[in-house]
Amino acid sequence: MLDHAREIKSMKLYTHIDRVHNELAELGKTPSDLLKTEEISHFDQLHYHGTGAVDEAIKMIGLDQQSRVLEIGSGFGGPARHIAAHTGARVTALELQPDQNTLASELTQRCGLSNLVDHACGDFLCHPWGDAEFDCIVSWLAIFHISDRQKLLQISSGLLPTNGLFFTEDMYCRQQMSDVEAEELEKGMYTGYMPDLDTYVDDFLQAGFEILRCDEMSDNWTDFTTDRLNDYRSNRERHVRVHDESTFLAMEDFYDLVNRHFRSGKLGGVRLLARKL
Repeated sequence: MLDHAREIKSMKLYTHIDRVHNELAELGKTPSDLLKTEEISHFDQLHYHGTGAVDEAIKMIGLDQQSRVLEIGSGFGGPARHIAAHTGARVTALELQPDQNTLASELTQRCGLSNLVDHACGDFLCHPWGDAEFDCIVSWLAIFHISDRQKLLQISSGLLPTNGLFFTEDMYCRQQMSDVEAEELEKGMYTGYMPDLDTYVDDFLQAGFEILRCDEMSDNWTDFTTDRLNDYRSNRERHVRVHDESTFLAMEDFYDLVNRHFRSGKLGGVRLLARKL
């Protein structure tokens, strides 16, 4: 697990995480202040379209206070907190990186949601799940980091009851990439598994899932990442003031990398909802 946690730091989105505390200071928050999820939602969500994307999952799955949810790759904990705060569901938030998991736990405690969100640090493929069972598994822009899709889906199936749901927003390969492009994504986005869309869907079918929804998100996310990059650059002075030059440059470089590959037409995005048969 430690090797993976170190290697994933090649993805600059996962560095300089002190930017969260910088944003809290910009809001005038002291380290002891309690927080509201709405106050931090514009910087605790590491996927696209923020809480709107989480609300889409809540609606598609039908989450409520009876739901037991597992999130794979929970990052700063934003989606887990939003689900808990808005549905009352119990969420187990699994994050590979210890520094992100510690930060997420702190934010959850300060939001008064520790009774609903359980943070855990570990590698999904070798985490000691025991007899744990969840009604659904959710993930935003995380499972493409995991190279063994067969094992991921096998473990997921074991954690779900019959008719349990798996929701993900994820990346796929829209067109064949050159070796240079693939290597750049492997380092800059820590890509572990990036099949074409037909293979992506077939993996779930072969693992005993039924596909309920498969939404093509590539064009939408191309527009989103373009707007994100342009907005970030236009607010350079603010970001350097709140953070520092190195943080700004790291985030700009990451945003540019992702946008270039979406605009090339080779990097794709998908929103998928599957049900265990």
